[in-house]
Parts: sequence; C-alpha cells; structure tokens
Amino acid sequence: MKNFKWVFALYSLLALLSMFSIGISVGLRSIPGILISILLLILVMGFGFKTKKKMRDQGLL
Repeated sequence: MKNFKWVFALYSLLALLSMFSIGISVGLRSIPGILISILLLILVMGFGFKTKKKMRDQGLL
C-alpha cells in the first residue's frame, strides 16, 4: 500500500453514497430519486474506470 491513490478512494466513496441513495429512494418510493441515483452511479463508475485507464496508459499504476 505504498502508492495510495486518493482519487480512487473518492470515486469509491461517491459510488457507495449513490448506492445508498438508491436504497433510500426505494424505501421512500421515489421514482425520480431512484433514476437520479442510478444515473449518478453510472457516471461515477464511468469516470472511475476512465481515470484508471488513463493512469494505466500513462504508467502511473
């Protein structure tokens, strides 16, 4: 754990929060909340994978 990447910790925390918000929205029976949370999860995961690929291509991982 020599080279900890804080950006990936941030992405994972945001993804976790959006998963929590999906569960909360289901509990509240809020269709817009569910859809926004799913969209947010897809965006965060996409940015995370994009960042990982970019860093791997640059030789930083």
